[in-house]
Amino acid sequence: MPINITMPALSPTMEEGNLSKWLVKEGDKVSPGDVIAEIETDKATMEVEAVDEGTLAKIVVPAGTEGVKVNALIAILAGEGEDVSAAAAGGGAATPAPKAEVAPAAKVEAAPAAAPAAAAPAAAPAVAKSGERVFASPLARRLAKEAGVELSAVAGSGPHGRVVKSDVEKAVAGGVAKAAPAAAAQAAPAPALARAPSDDAVLKLFEPGSYDLVPHDGMRKTIAKRLVESKQTIPHFYVTVDCELDALLALRAQLNDAAPRKDGAPAYKLSVNDMIIKALALSLRDVPDANVSWTESNMVRHKHADVGVAVAIPGGLITPIIRNAELKSLSAISNEMKDLGKRAKERKLKPEEYQGGTTAVSNMGMMGVKHFAAVVNPPHATILAVGAGEERVVVKNGEMKIANVMTVTLSTDHRCVDGALGAELLGAFKRYIENPMGMLV
Repeated sequence: MPINITMPALSPTMEEGNLSKWLVKEGDKVSPGDVIAEIETDKATMEVEAVDEGTLAKIVVPAGTEGVKVNALIAILAGEGEDVSAAAAGGGAATPAPKAEVAPAAKVEAAPAAAPAAAAPAAAPAVAKSGERVFASPLARRLAKEAGVELSAVAGSGPHGRVVKSDVEKAVAGGVAKAAPAAAAQAAPAPALARAPSDDAVLKLFEPGSYDLVPHDGMRKTIAKRLVESKQTIPHFYVTVDCELDALLALRAQLNDAAPRKDGAPAYKLSVNDMIIKALALSLRDVPDANVSWTESNMVRHKHADVGVAVAIPGGLITPIIRNAELKSLSAISNEMKDLGKRAKERKLKPEEYQGGTTAVSNMGMMGVKHFAAVVNPPHATILAVGAGEERVVVKNGEMKIANVMTVTLSTDHRCVDGALGAELLGAFKRYIENPMGMLV
């Protein structure tokens, strides 16, 4: 029978993508592992491989289509020995459940929940989803209110599942949902946050013909969603220090001059940002209580410092990650960052190269920015905003001197990294920057 090819989920958070290119055409034979299409997500362009063998009978979603939902039918494959025209005509009647290769976590988690529901359908409560109306007789409602019973927790035995007097009496006798009022109060939804004004409301503020409308692409939508989530859920706290750079700049020049040459080119060329990444990673190693992520049930304490580095690309930014940065040499960090940065701008990063991490660095110093505060990127608890290094007048031993100084601001999730802990982490970072030999031992 025909095999449906569906839009794969190329990352845990992917909901839709753009089908940018088909690499096969109708009538082509494909085998497992063959690259058949290119999918553009909000962060990268990725290749899609076939998982079955057969002949491509029909392309349902043409190249260049935007906003294709995950698991939507995109093509039909005729199995070995199957008539291609018949497969094209008969396939796609129903979209199959996601295969294990597409969303293994969803499949594993759904199975245990389905069995109890099938085993006891009669015990289903009167309300299946929050906010739906509970069908109950007036007498049943009054008795439930007097007894402190939540009607949504009572199984109705009346017509069409209607809750009647006997159902409430049975629930009271069995102690069902006795604590419902308190639970309901605890689970009550938070007050709705203010919504942004509608498109029409905004456009009315401008003269007709004085603007052009540029639709948001997937990357900009994702950035907007995550930043709103961050600011609405994370209580931000900020700590700022100035770091003198003269010793670091001198060491950087010395190390670059000593770099071995390969094919006429130096094996590495360290940047100030490479040394900042290393300094932050070592600081998290030294202050492990700050190398954490917040969940409602637990503090996630990370064993390594995986440092994301914000890279500006057309239409937004992406944060490739230097894994285990505290264990890597400066030259290894430098070469890895150059490779990640290059592929980030080409949108060729793999999801595992930009998802996760334990902290991040956002450096706008090369743009001449002196000071700014960055937004924490969940699930991180910290992000370091780095300003430009510049010559400033400083006071040393009662005398004015000229020094290269850089201002950095640490943004923290105050739920897990409070002010004192953030100051301790930033103090450790300042020591590594001003005494950079410590990064080499």
